[in-house]
Amino acid sequence: MLGAMDAMMNLVDPLAAVAELLAAAAAVCPHDASRVALATATRDGRPSVRYVLAKEIDARGVVFYTSYASRKGRELEENPFAALAFHWWETGVQVRLEGPIERVSAEESDAYFASRPRGSRIGAWASPQSAVIPDRAFLEARVREVEARYEGDVPRPDTWGGYRLVPERIELWQDRVSRLHDRAFFERVDGRWRCERLAP
Repeated sequence: MLGAMDAMMNLVDPLAAVAELLAAAAAVCPHDASRVALATATRDGRPSVRYVLAKEIDARGVVFYTSYASRKGRELEENPFAALAFHWWETGVQVRLEGPIERVSAEESDAYFASRPRGSRIGAWASPQSAVIPDRAFLEARVREVEARYEGDVPRPDTWGGYRLVPERIELWQDRVSRLHDRAFFERVDGRWRCERLAP
């Protein structure tokens, strides 16, 4: 899709293109193609970045899941804007998205949480994500406590769920020879996507 700049410039729905690019990367990447860098910032603008897994891409945006009490969760509550960046060496494609953040519905979070392996669900309860802990033994003891509490189904903690980045800006980047890469920049204006070509 991104081999021709004309095709990039004429996209009506760049989010649909992002979903297709992720699917293409997933077919050839030896590691998880859904891994994406997430940048957040505090209320006073101090940035931080880490990798998360993109679990859904549709016309509404890109969804990832985490603890609301984690550092990124706290920063998103203070400053509900973020940026995401995918890069796939195997396909030579980079995708950048920027926009406001919203929590997904409790029903969406419940459904995804129920699909996770039991160990991951136990871990969501046991780990006070981003908090200082005394040692590994503390975490392992918490895991045992949660396993004993939930011998059957493990419900979703109220402090854990999904966020959706609702893109206002998207850049699709295709690697080219001599570093003369193709870059198409989309910006949502009055509910429609406007596209411009950027110099590499």
